[in-house]
Amino acid sequence: MGTKIKEVDIIIDKAAPFAQPIMRHYRNLIHDNCPNVEEKIKWGMAFFDYKGPITHIAAFKAHCAIGFWKAPLLEEFSNTLQLEERTAMGHFGKIGGMDEMPSDEILIPIIMEAWRLNDENVKLPAKNKVVKEIDDSVPEELKIALSKAPQAQFNFEKFSPSHKREYSNWIREAKTEATKLKRINTAIEQLNEGKSKDWKYQK
Repeated sequence: MGTKIKEVDIIIDKAAPFAQPIMRHYRNLIHDNCPNVEEKIKWGMAFFDYKGPITHIAAFKAHCAIGFWKAPLLEEFSNTLQLEERTAMGHFGKIGGMDEMPSDEILIPIIMEAWRLNDENVKLPAKNKVVKEIDDSVPEELKIALSKAPQAQFNFEKFSPSHKREYSNWIREAKTEATKLKRINTAIEQLNEGKSKDWKYQK
């Protein structure tokens, strides 16, 4: 038997009448089947932890939501769980009453497997970080303009990659040809004087 805390009692007591039996039943189910579970409050929700978060339940105005911290590792239950990232929907969808609650026969194996994953310290797979590619290319229109302005080109080539990129992106992001032409002319004027794009704001 794990540890129950009064803060979870308060959350349940403040929940809508339809939600209270759902939350109490789920809470008891966890404690009856998962040794040494601790209750915690995170983001205003009741969490059940054992060597880290296992599962949580939250009550909303018209439904309850149950979530599993390591849902991506519970693939064997994919016919029951909605394994993609969930928020207010939870991994069982919206539960609007005890009659919409999954049966104990469904819940218990999932809860116990989630507990086992933490007990054996099974980690979630690392999320692939999206690396934003840096475009250091110079727009063709700017290249042509620089080729006609030797001093501007000389100063441009002396700039750091980040300063070159500021000019290139500024011109590349122009919405119309007129705006692009105006920006190119301004760039050449400033580059003739050895100024970076945002020289006015630099001390």
